[in-house]
Amino acid sequence: MKILFTGGGSGGHFYPIIAIAESIKEISEKKHLVSPSLFFIAPEAYNQDILSENKIIFKKSSAGKARRYFSLLNIIDLFKTLWGIIKSVGIVFSIYPDVIFGKGGFGSFPTLFAAKILRIPVVIHESDSVPGRVNLWASKFARRIAISWKEAAEYFPQEKTAYTGQPVRKEFKKILKEGAREFLKLEEKTPIILILGGSLGSQLINDHLVSALGELVKKYQVIHQTGKNNLDEVTERAEVVLENNPNKARYHAFDYLNNMALRMSAGASDLIVSRAGSTIFEIASWNKPSIIIPITDSNGDHQRKNAFNYERSGACSVVEEINLTSNILVSEINRILENPTVAEKMTSSAKNFAKPDAADKIAEEILNIALEHER
Repeated sequence: MKILFTGGGSGGHFYPIIAIAESIKEISEKKHLVSPSLFFIAPEAYNQDILSENKIIFKKSSAGKARRYFSLLNIIDLFKTLWGIIKSVGIVFSIYPDVIFGKGGFGSFPTLFAAKILRIPVVIHESDSVPGRVNLWASKFARRIAISWKEAAEYFPQEKTAYTGQPVRKEFKKILKEGAREFLKLEEKTPIILILGGSLGSQLINDHLVSALGELVKKYQVIHQTGKNNLDEVTERAEVVLENNPNKARYHAFDYLNNMALRMSAGASDLIVSRAGSTIFEIASWNKPSIIIPITDSNGDHQRKNAFNYERSGACSVVEEINLTSNILVSEINRILENPTVAEKMTSSAKNFAKPDAADKIAEEILNIALEHER
């Protein structure tokens, strides 16, 4: 049995694929199936170590972005995509998988095009409230469609669409509460806020957070993921803001939180401040209250729609970029953490929103189609 994965060039595409691959292997073992061969086609491996750990064979393709505005790069990327289709047809034909799983994004288009030409069954998954263009196109010939947000159902054929939720890697569903305070050098009784701006960080969130630090450290400890290129600038500014502040040790800045550090930070935290990408689903799986700050100009406005759909579940508070100031950030943090009823309601709503079996459901369907195709 051969299963091929494809997805765009972000963690939001890559990590759900890993979650599904984990479930496929686990289900195959439980059902005493022959362990399937797993492949991943994309312009970049994204994280070769994780692919190797999961015994997923990487095959490099080529793909270009189709920008919604005029750019000479569109012409260059058109040729990249055409070459990607030719290359992907060759790779897919040589593997001839029993099923192809597409996570969306420009990087998945050539492989899904190859699947259509070669009549290989396709399953796709959409992570956003508003689907991307590749998934909208692929939905016309996909065998099954899985969605993370029930609001996305209106864009797809009802008879083959299932509201599964977002696949989250098994280790990320298990936050670490024991030892977190010791490992991160945190005080025992002071509440903790975790700030996540993504692996690249968020300049806007960083700016307003640093301005608010003097107020925040009076009552809270702050774990701040600044982004890989922002740590020096943020820590220098924080040093100035917190100079002579008796609580300056309550601020902990990291350029990037690795898996262990993130699970510990999530386990210790009382509130999480984040963007509105796929991290929402991890926050929900952690059963934590949150403040979500969506990017204003995301594709199809999907971040704002994700954020407000999550807010409607009762699990978070949304602060739009246009309204974000250091005072509003402090005020909203205080409103949640100083009112146990509000925090408890968000925690309960996050738990109800989370779908911990999403990866298993999708993996089951992929395996069913693969076994049917094998016969």
